Amino acid sequence: MNYAEILINIRKISRAVNLESKRLEKEHGISIPQLLALTFLKGQANYQASHKAIKDFLKLNASTVTGIISRLEKKGMIAKLPRLNDRRVSLITLTAKGAKILESTPYPLHHQISDKLESLSKEELQKLTDAFHAINDILNIDTSEENAEELS
Repeated sequence: MNYAEILINIRKISRAVNLESKRLEKEHGISIPQLLALTFLKGQANYQASHKAIKDFLKLNASTVTGIISRLEKKGMIAKLPRLNDRRVSLITLTAKGAKILESTPYPLHHQISDKLESLSKEELQKLTDAFHAINDILNIDTSEENAEELS
């Protein structure tokens, strides 16, 4: 495989995620990160989590997660509940409307990928993991979101 093939394959992955994101937004009015946040909340005790827990799960910076939470709150899919012992801190909780959206959204692309990855051997999974780590290092993906915010 030459460099061009690698770049083409990266572009195909990017395009597939982009198309899935646009389809989800158009059909259900929700983005992939918003869907992931709702899915995370559904799996938590009392359907609640802190801003930090959501941030850590999504692996996004705080300001990006704040935007996701704000948009979900405006849509009525989540609510912020002040903690009883510290009113400065809010717990984010899934609402009935948010739960209903989770039931109506199709099986997302990342779940389809997960299903296929489960069929791979440990060695194949390790090769893929190593390859993605190398791509992340080449593209400097760990800091790309922070850099994008600095540029805007």
